[in-house]
Amino acid sequence: MNQDAIFEFDESAKLGRVTSVDTSRVQVAAENSELLPRASVGKLVAIQGATAQEYLLGTIERVTRQLSEQASDVDPLDPTVANMVLSADDVVRAAVLGTFRTSDGARQNVFKRGADSYPQIDRDVFLVEGGNLQRFMSLLGAGLEPNQRLQLGTFALDSTAMAIANGDRFFQRHAAILGSTGSGKSYAVSLILERASARPHANIIVLDMHGEYSSLAAPPADDAPIARSFRVAGPGDLGSESKDCIFLPYWLLNREEMLSMILDRSDMNAPNQASRFTSHVRDLKGETLAAESRTDVASTFTVDSPIPYDIDHLLSRLNEDDTAKGIGAKGQPVKGDWEGKLTRFVSRLEAKLEDRRYGFMFQPPTIAGTYEWLANQLTELLSAEADGLGIKIVDFSEVPTDILPVVTGVFARLLYDIQFWMDPDSRTPFVFVCDEAHLYLPVREDADAVEKQALYAFERIAKEGRKYGVSMLVVSQRPSDVSRTILSQCNNFLILRLTNDRDQNVVRRLMPDSLSSILDSLPLLDIGEAYLIGDAVLLPSRIKLSLPSIAPLSQTREVWQEWGDNQPSVVAIQSAVENLRKQSRS
Repeated sequence: MNQDAIFEFDESAKLGRVTSVDTSRVQVAAENSELLPRASVGKLVAIQGATAQEYLLGTIERVTRQLSEQASDVDPLDPTVANMVLSADDVVRAAVLGTFRTSDGARQNVFKRGADSYPQIDRDVFLVEGGNLQRFMSLLGAGLEPNQRLQLGTFALDSTAMAIANGDRFFQRHAAILGSTGSGKSYAVSLILERASARPHANIIVLDMHGEYSSLAAPPADDAPIARSFRVAGPGDLGSESKDCIFLPYWLLNREEMLSMILDRSDMNAPNQASRFTSHVRDLKGETLAAESRTDVASTFTVDSPIPYDIDHLLSRLNEDDTAKGIGAKGQPVKGDWEGKLTRFVSRLEAKLEDRRYGFMFQPPTIAGTYEWLANQLTELLSAEADGLGIKIVDFSEVPTDILPVVTGVFARLLYDIQFWMDPDSRTPFVFVCDEAHLYLPVREDADAVEKQALYAFERIAKEGRKYGVSMLVVSQRPSDVSRTILSQCNNFLILRLTNDRDQNVVRRLMPDSLSSILDSLPLLDIGEAYLIGDAVLLPSRIKLSLPSIAPLSQTREVWQEWGDNQPSVVAIQSAVENLRKQSRS
C-alpha cells in the first residue's frame, strides 16, 4: 500500500454506481448488499472523478429499498407456469460536498469544497470508512498553520480525528452558535474563549446577560483566570470608581438613543420636545468644549458627539422653556412659544433621573463627567493589562430589561466607533460575543423604538465591521427571534440541538440547498454535539465538542438528585428578598 495515499479502495469498499445526477446530489444504485447496512445517513462516500486521482466526496442523505415482483426463470418441468419473486432495488442518495485529488500540481492529497465537475453516470461509488476515513478526516485540518488552528473537539464520524477550524476565518466574517436551552451553548462559548486565551493578544468582549461567564475570571483555586470581569453598575454601585464597574453616562448616547427612552412619539408636542432637547444638548456640549479650550473639536462637533454636559443644566433649561412667558405687542405677558409643550417630556426625564436602576446612566460618579474619562474607560475595555488577559466579560445582568437594547447598542457602537476612527495602521481586531442575542437583537419587524437603536448599531457592525477589524459571535437559543440581517452576515455556524420548528427553518434558510438535509437531524443531537458549517472548515461536519477546563455557571442542575439532598434555605430566601428590594446582589 502507498503510505502517502489517503484513499485505497478495493472491490469490498465499492457501494455501487451512479445512476442519476443533478446540480448538487447524486443517486447511487447500491449493488453491494453486504456493504449497504453500513451505508447509514451521514456517512461519507467517494465518487470516482474524471481521472483516477480525483474523487468527489459526498454525504449520504437517504437510503431506500424498493421491492418489486419479477418473473423467475421458467420451470423446465412446467414451462406454462410463471413464478413471481420479490426483487430488491437499493438506492442511496448523497449530497456532493467537495473534491479530493491525490495530486494537484506540486501539492499532494488536496481537498477543496465544491465540485469542480459533475459526477458521471456509471462511475463507481465507494463507502469511506475504516482507514480511509481516518486518513481523510485527519487531512482536513492538517494544512493549517499552527497559529490558525482552532481545535473544537472530535469528528462524530471518527472520534480519533481532531475537529480543527481555521481560527482566522471563524472570526473574520462573523459566526453564530445556535442551540436550544441545555444543548451546550455556554460550554461551546467557554471552549472557544479558552482556546482564544492561548493567543498572546486575544481581544474579545463578551456581552454576558446572566453573569454565567464570570467563572472564567474567577475560576476554582486550581485554575488560572483567562478573562477579566466587568459589570454594568447596579443601584448598589452608584458613586463607585472601581475599574471593574462600568458606567455608561447619558452623554454617551446620541440624540436618537436618548429620545427613544424619553420621548413619547404619540404626543402631539413630540416634535417640539425633540427640537428643544436637541438645541439645548448641542449648546451645553459647546459650552463644555469652550471650558476645556478644545477649539479644534468645537469647530466640527455635532449633537451626537460624546462630550460631557450637566444633565441638571439641561433639565433647568427645559423647565425654563416650559414655563417662560412671551411678550405681546403691547408689552404684556402672553403664552410663550414652548409654554406647556414640554411638561410631559420633562416629567419622563425626571422619572428616569430619580430611578436608581438607571443610575449607571443618569447618576454616574463625578469622574465620569470629566473630559478625559471616556478615553481612560475605553482603554480598559480595548487593551490588556500587564496580566495579559485580553478577554473581557461584561455582566449586563442588572440592567433593566426595558432599556437593555439601548445599553448594549450604545456600548457596542462606542467601541466600534473608536475602531472606525482609529488610525488604520494602529488597529487591532476584536470580537463581540453577543450572548442571548434574541434579548436585544430582535427581528426588525418586531422591534420597538428602543430595540431599533440597538439593531442599528449591531447591524452596522455586521455589515461593515470586517473592514475595521470588528467581528461578532452571535449566541442564541431562539434564532427565529434574532435579526435576519445579522444572521445572514454570519459565515460560520456551530449549530447544536434545535427542537423548535421555527428555529430549524430559520437555520435551513441560512444554509446552501446541498446542506439542508444534514440539518434534519438537529433535534436528535446529543448534548455537546454540533454541526460545524462555514468557510472555517473544509467539510461541513458533525462534531463532539471538547469540554472547557473552566465550566460556565449555567450548567444544568441535577433536579431529582438535589430534591433528595438539598433543603431550601430560609436565610437565602430572606437575603434574596433584600437583594430584590435594593436591586443589587452585592
